[in-house]
Amino acid sequence: MFAHRRYLPSTPALLAFEAVARLGSATDAALELSLTQSAVSRQLKTLEEQIDAKLFVRQGRALVLTPAGRRYAEQVRDVLHRLGSASVTAGANPEGGALNLAILPAFGMHWLAPRLADFARAHPEVTVNLSTRLAPFDFRSQPFDAAIHFGRRDWPGAGYQPLMPETVVAVAAPGNVPEGADVAEIARLPLLHLDTRPRAWARWCAAHAVPAPTAPGMVFDQFSTMAQAAIHGLGIALLPTFVAAPHLESGALVPAAGGAGQSIGDYYLVWPEERPAPPSLRSFRAWLSTQLPGA
Repeated sequence: MFAHRRYLPSTPALLAFEAVARLGSATDAALELSLTQSAVSRQLKTLEEQIDAKLFVRQGRALVLTPAGRRYAEQVRDVLHRLGSASVTAGANPEGGALNLAILPAFGMHWLAPRLADFARAHPEVTVNLSTRLAPFDFRSQPFDAAIHFGRRDWPGAGYQPLMPETVVAVAAPGNVPEGADVAEIARLPLLHLDTRPRAWARWCAAHAVPAPTAPGMVFDQFSTMAQAAIHGLGIALLPTFVAAPHLESGALVPAAGGAGQSIGDYYLVWPEERPAPPSLRSFRAWLSTQLPGA
């Protein structure tokens, strides 16, 4: 039995509260939940009385969260996300567990996905669900057990498992680089940029002791589209080796001058430290350690 059972609200009350907190209106919440406005208002009144806290104040026609209401809304969303995830997991894989993983597109497609069949063979009891996220997020408001992170150890409240540094190589379409071009000449050609690596070319040039490029170039939000732009002759791309490898093997891209070098950060698996790791995550972390360079 829960120690504070009398403080446990009903699920309809929590759903009504979350909808009003998000929409700022009992009328809009009622439309979303297929209820009447008066039914939503009753749920809110009952909830406030049950937990003995004022959750909203009225400003004109809007319902605005009090400071206590804002804190409570964050916690309620986390509880509802976890409950929904647990229900999906119980129905989809009642004998095992799900791992809800947020991935970076290029790392997920080119490094992780080709290896997941091995994880599935080793752990058939775990269902891996993948979703793309490009930036850190609050684990309390998102239904993820873990995420792939690039950069530094700067994700608040996260535990870290180092994976690998990002090693990059300059590549171009065949014939798009003058024969015998050196690093300084490469730096003067049209260069392609990734918006999350704004100083990548400057670091590459510094590592090869040539001046940083000053001319602007096309900017992309994903390595995959930047690689396609390079294949079609739009410029020189600086790609992680795991992204460049299949294009180099097929001959769609060729190395430019300079060879490989290390990028600005490392890849990590991260997870919320405040939350007990589910068995699926523990299995995944152990398996990942066998896949890393030098394992």
